[in-house]
Order: sequence, then C-alpha cells, then structure tokens
Amino acid sequence: MPTSTTTRPALLDGAEAHGLALFTADLASLVRPRIAVMVLVTVVAAAWLTAGRPADPGRLVWVLIGTTLVAASSSVANQILERTTDRLMRRTANRPLAAGRLTPGAAWALAAATLAAGATMCSLATGWHTAAAAVATWLLYVVAYTPLKRITPLNTTVGAVVGALPVGIGWLAADGPARLAAGDSRAALAVAALATVLYLWQFPHFMAIAWLYRAEYAAAGAQMLTVVDPSGLRAGGQAVTASLALLPAGLVLAVPSGSIRMFLAAAVVGTVYLLASIRFAVCRDNVSARGLLLTSLGVLLGLLSAAIVFGGPA
Repeated sequence: MPTSTTTRPALLDGAEAHGLALFTADLASLVRPRIAVMVLVTVVAAAWLTAGRPADPGRLVWVLIGTTLVAASSSVANQILERTTDRLMRRTANRPLAAGRLTPGAAWALAAATLAAGATMCSLATGWHTAAAAVATWLLYVVAYTPLKRITPLNTTVGAVVGALPVGIGWLAADGPARLAAGDSRAALAVAALATVLYLWQFPHFMAIAWLYRAEYAAAGAQMLTVVDPSGLRAGGQAVTASLALLPAGLVLAVPSGSIRMFLAAAVVGTVYLLASIRFAVCRDNVSARGLLLTSLGVLLGLLSAAIVFGGPA
C-alpha cells in the first residue's frame, strides 16, 4: 500500500508534465517563434535606420509586442488554410491542426484575437499607420500567399513581398514619413535598401527549401518552382539572379551612414551568398541546397546585425 500511494502522484505528475510539454510544442508550432523573431529584428533594424535611438523606447516595445501577436495570428491562419496539405507532408503532418489536436474553429478564434490585440497595440503605440502596415502584411500572407502556393510558382514572389513589409512597420513606428517630409532622405534611402535586401534575400532561401522538400511539396500539390521544374534549373537561376542583385542593394544600405564597416560587411556576406547560390545552381543536390539554406540564415543575421551596429544615422 505505501508503494501505491507514492507511485500514483508520480504518475500524475508525469502525465501533467507530458501534457505541458505537448502544449508548449503545439504552441511553438502554431506561432513559429523563429519567424516571429526574424520579423521583430527587421522592425528594430528599420526603426534604428530611420531614427536611431528612440526618444520613447516604450512605444517601440509595444509595437514589437503588437507585431509579434499579428505574426502569430498569420501563422495560425496559414495553418488553418493548409491543414489538409500539411497532413500530406512529413515535416508538417504533426502540426496541431493537421494532426487534429486543435479544431479550426478554436484556431480561428485564436487568430482573430491575436490579430485584433496586435493591431490595437500598434495603433495605440504609434498610430493607425503602423497598425495598417501590420494588418496589410497579415492579409498579403494569409489571403494571397497561402492560397497561391497551390496555384502558381509565383507564390514565392508574393511571399518575398510579405517578408519585406515589416520594414515598413519599423519605418512608420519611427515617424519615417514625417522625417522624410522634413528632408531626411538618408533614412528613407537606408530603409528602402533594407526592404530591397530582404525581398531579394528570400529567393535563394525559398529555393533551397523548395529543393530539399520538393517530393513532399509535389505530393501535397504545392506549385513550387522545384515541382514544376524538377531539374532545378529555374530554381538555381532564380537563386543566382536574386543573390547577384542583393549584392549592390546591400552596398547601398551602407551609403546613408557612410560606414566603411557596414560597406565591408555587406560586401562580404553578399559575396558569400552569391557563391552559395552559384554552387546550388551548378550542383542542384541536397548538399548544396542545405548549404545555401544555412548560408541564407547567416547572411540575414549578418546583414541585420551590421545594419543595427554600423548602419545607424550618422
């Protein structure tokens, strides 16, 4: 009897711990925190390039919280719409909606609540323009990019626009329009260059992912470029073209600050990205695709870090 009374609570604790771990994993799968972090760093970089150190850091913090909620909402909505195709791909089959652990109704309620809360926070912190930019990003991702994945390979182009739009959130949060109207063209040039860099960066990144998971995408009916052209020639060509265009765009990012270190950082990471893209275009195998994917993450980290550390207003 003493053994049974001491074992039962331990079993309950184990079940509770397992349930908590599953809930945490499902929450992370729903909101995809790594994407949210990338969005937040982009917003911070754009705000910094626009105005430098904010006069009221609290306003920017509220914008970041609101942006996080909007990004989480878009991820949930995306998984609602893709739950059927997610079941057909091994890497997404265990997502909460695809696996049936969360109902679409509950997920829509969560998406609506986080979208409303996030937009409200952005609006109260810095005005409706910032909230409008966040909502526009949500709409383009959920209403345009998500369904286009089953229709045309041009979904990547739309997805790249979505990835660059958080630059606008940071620019608006830092009073970018007013600064531009007052004659601060340097900040506007820096932010425009950052948006261009982020737009171009996504093509090699997406092509690497599309190659690595081309069989799963094909089974799910997704119209990725590596599905409609299994040879990978078009995907490789697109990766090289985008990374080649990114190189001068990254150099322009250094012009407003006049920072030699920013210029060198952009030149180095841009060249590395171009070389990794060329390798993928020539080899078109999983090794080169995985190398390009890892390189893309390092390039993004390097560019955004350099922009924050070296590229602020002179």
